[in-house]
Amino acid sequence: MFSIGDFAQLGLVSVRMLRHYDAIGLLQPAHVDPASGYRFYQASQLSRLNRIIALKDLGFTLQQVRSILDERVSTAELQGMVRLRRAELEERITADTARLLRVEARLRTIEREGRMHTEEVILKRIPPTRVAELTAIAGSYESEDIGPVIQPLYGELFQRLDRAGVTPSGYGIACYEPEVDGRVVVHAGVEVTAEASGTHDFAIVDLPAVETAATIIHRGSMDQVGTTFQVLAHWVEEHGYRSVGLAREVSIECPDDQDQWVTELQMTVSTT
Repeated sequence: MFSIGDFAQLGLVSVRMLRHYDAIGLLQPAHVDPASGYRFYQASQLSRLNRIIALKDLGFTLQQVRSILDERVSTAELQGMVRLRRAELEERITADTARLLRVEARLRTIEREGRMHTEEVILKRIPPTRVAELTAIAGSYESEDIGPVIQPLYGELFQRLDRAGVTPSGYGIACYEPEVDGRVVVHAGVEVTAEASGTHDFAIVDLPAVETAATIIHRGSMDQVGTTFQVLAHWVEEHGYRSVGLAREVSIECPDDQDQWVTELQMTVSTT
């Protein structure tokens, strides 16, 4: 048998933790010397200790850990519980990371509020454009809903164009249509010169001309587009226009590093 200090070292835990587990009946020593009160453990008890630590680190309370272990779940059942809990934690970490990125982007927007330059906005006519496109529905117009929808759409679109032998002739153009329930129809398109065909597994549509569009260049990831949209909003308001629908996004440069992206935002505006 092992003293409490040796057992703690073998189990990679503290002596204080073992004493606490003993006090609450979660992991009691195999033997307690009646004269000295010293605790002694057997090597076989490392198995229970490993389970306690694994379950606790996965977020179970000590009471839940005791219930699980007292039910004498099999190793296979325990592994299944651990895998399920790990998947839940990984999902939570992913969501928290995405939330942190959104907060950081919003903070950068706030920091730049006093340094917005509306002279970067250009008013112009957008000619009609033919695009090949795929569409899908996003839960909202927020970046955390748009990104996971539009990025796979473009990957799939370019694969289908390649299979069909259709070569893009210009920029990628993303368009959005709001639904009454708050969702958004996402159109992921790219300029082409091809004619529509019943054999294509993508649509070819002609985007109409926009007679008056307020446009601005956004540099960087689209997760950080909020600041640029705010510049555009200030310009539209200051010049007596109102926006019509959601802006088009024209991808001018799209290297692997999203911080190097160059995108033109095209907002249809009207004075009426």
